[in-house]
Amino acid sequence: MFHSVRIAPLCVAVLLASAFSGCGGKESADKPASQVAVKVNKQEISVHQVNDLLGRGGAIPPDQLKDATAAAVERLINQELLVQQAKEHKLDRDPRVMQMIEFSRREILARAYAEQFASATPRPSEAQIQAFYDENPALFAKRRIYSLQEINITASPEQFEDVRARLQSGGNLQQLMDWLKEKGVQFAANSAIKAAEQLPGELLKSIAALNPGQAFATRTPTGAVLVFVVGARDEPVDRGRAKPAIENYLLGQARNEKRAEELKRLRESAAVEYVGEFTPPQSAAAAAPGAAQDQQAAPPAAKEESKEDAIRSAIEQGAAKLR
Repeated sequence: MFHSVRIAPLCVAVLLASAFSGCGGKESADKPASQVAVKVNKQEISVHQVNDLLGRGGAIPPDQLKDATAAAVERLINQELLVQQAKEHKLDRDPRVMQMIEFSRREILARAYAEQFASATPRPSEAQIQAFYDENPALFAKRRIYSLQEINITASPEQFEDVRARLQSGGNLQQLMDWLKEKGVQFAANSAIKAAEQLPGELLKSIAALNPGQAFATRTPTGAVLVFVVGARDEPVDRGRAKPAIENYLLGQARNEKRAEELKRLRESAAVEYVGEFTPPQSAAAAAPGAAQDQQAAPPAAKEESKEDAIRSAIEQGAAKLR
């Protein structure tokens, strides 16, 4: 298993220097590395621009660095050609383009401050990591890989009650499907193998309480979903292996809370005056001090609603390493 690494600017500079310098003797070795990666109609694209584009892609395996760098350079060349044409056609002076540029500038500045403010958040303590590990056994100590059968049913509320009663009466999956056909209930069946961290929080709680052969039903706007646990195997994750994912999740959660608190403070101390038709309804105005302007500064209530998704996302990113 390879280890992904973030790209150091020096590594990219060396790689680009070797790629674009051609044959090098003593004379080229004595020259400082150029900060220019490529020129497009005499317009320079710098190594810093290449570094920035590569950095936006996250961790890149060392054996893929050369290809990733070449692809980044080609992308920047294409971008520069289009930018030159846009300027030649004076699109940089088009009112709509100028508005988009200004909007992007404001977004970048707002995000930069939010990130800078949140960057001072301390990393979670060992006690916090241990508590999170202990509070989520289905994701770690009692983690399982589930073989599931899902039946999506289109049914009225009355039919749903009949389906639930039939489910509680016992029987296997095939018997239930035969019963649905006899009753003329429309359904579609799907099967999947899912690790615990790949399941939505509420679904995982329900499934973790079941044994193979058991099922549960939940209402949907159009009917119901029946989930059968066909099989399950234990694949626990010890605290040491789970620690990086837990630490990243807790740190992200703490930073989100810090951003939300700062935004709330700024709104409460600001003179915000709505004009005319833009005055919000009473309910919206009451919630405004705690309202967030983007996902980075979601209010506590919004974060609570997506907590399970956030946990699942954080754990799933490291799932390949945990297994």
